[in-house]
Amino acid sequence: MSVDTESSSMSRLLKLAHTFNCFYLSGLNSGQCRPFIVEGFQVGLIRPDVMKQLLRYPEVFRVTSDYVELNPAFRDYEERTARVDHVLRELRGDHAFIALKGWRDECYEVKVKFHTESLLRMDRSATCLFGIRNYGVDINGYVRHPKLGLCMWLQQRSSTKQTWPDKWDNMVGGGLSVGHSILETAHKEAMEEASIPTDLLNNLISAGCVSFYFESERGLFPNTEFVFDLELPLEFVPQNADGEVQKFELLTAQQCVERILSPEFKTTSAPVTLDFLIRHGFISAENEPYYNMIMELLHVPLQNIYNNQSFKENGQVITNSNV
Repeated sequence: MSVDTESSSMSRLLKLAHTFNCFYLSGLNSGQCRPFIVEGFQVGLIRPDVMKQLLRYPEVFRVTSDYVELNPAFRDYEERTARVDHVLRELRGDHAFIALKGWRDECYEVKVKFHTESLLRMDRSATCLFGIRNYGVDINGYVRHPKLGLCMWLQQRSSTKQTWPDKWDNMVGGGLSVGHSILETAHKEAMEEASIPTDLLNNLISAGCVSFYFESERGLFPNTEFVFDLELPLEFVPQNADGEVQKFELLTAQQCVERILSPEFKTTSAPVTLDFLIRHGFISAENEPYYNMIMELLHVPLQNIYNNQSFKENGQVITNSNV
């Protein structure tokens, strides 16, 4: 079967899963990107356009034919952070990358694994330039309507948002920034984005996570989203408090499917809504022929996707020819 024929035979939901995993499926093994090494460990991937700019800073980044290494002379968290931040601020001033237009003075940690100690922090707008694994928190707000059945609240993002303006999104979502735990982030975002009171937030149910590897003109996005479900009373209507949401809308499960399939929905939020609809039985192996493939593409193994075995041997960084 040709690629075109295979693509045309996919269900719409599988095509969506391919879209939010476009880099995982097509770019990861293309040979275009090089591993980003910090302290002998691969923490990301760097595209050719980024490498070209990093060549301007040989005292900070060592760009070789096989990998890009942060100068190992930077021996601690604060020094590594400061040296990288200086470069990024220069690149921002030079308008070198679209991604840096979204500079927020809000940082993400750079780690080998989620549970390990951070090697440095980096402005969240810049992490996609280095293929750094990002972590976020999402809350599915839903109701069991007596007439309409399972319904979900979705938000429309503000037109002034630096990323994905005007797009539809999950009811509550936010990145896991430096100094905040998963549950703290869930509560913080819920109150800021949807004015959900504490007594309702006490009913949050952890529902695992979804992971995917997306690419856009801005960069590479290996994202893991920690997911919570929150059943809300029929009379509750979310209200935005931080100016980042235009409006909220309550949709039936079928309407949610159509919304996430539309170009008006934020691509990197679709996995969370899709996962919810699967877990609650609205999408199943009985009504979706590519169910198993979609399930796999909601749980890409990002924690093990970067190979660190070949980069640190007897304290020396060496070539990994498999990346």
